[in-house]
Amino acid sequence: MKKIVSYVSNLYSGEKIMASGNEKNITHNIESPDTVKAHVLECIEYEFKSRRDIDITIKQPEYTSLCPMSGLPDVGCITIKYRPDSKLVELKSLKFYLLQYRNVGIFYESVVNRILDDLVSVLEPKFMNVTGDFTARGGITTTVSAVFQGKINE
Repeated sequence: MKKIVSYVSNLYSGEKIMASGNEKNITHNIESPDTVKAHVLECIEYEFKSRRDIDITIKQPEYTSLCPMSGLPDVGCITIKYRPDSKLVELKSLKFYLLQYRNVGIFYESVVNRILDDLVSVLEPKFMNVTGDFTARGGITTTVSAVFQGKINE
């Protein structure tokens, strides 16, 4: 069996995986986290704001991005729990926002914090927790959580 030799020529302009022997060369581009744009997130008004607080939990069980070290896919479930103030996230826009990460090279800790920051800036919630529960890689699973509490301008 031939050994596959890989190297990253330029982390965000492309990963080259070189194969020896009869294997074919494969090139895969890894995008920068800067390609993810929060402006795709849309809001709708929370019409019961003056009457009661609610807690919302959203799960995206098919989240994917790329490991910035190897270029291999990272798969997991992103869970967003929040208590809105006056805005709710429109779910279709959230889906398109999360799909932007598909070809992005980003560490688990960074993606969870980035999603939290982007959602807090758009929604201005009373509370938000974003958790990434990532599938096993080499026998190790990872769960990362980031929390926002309180008003942005306090």
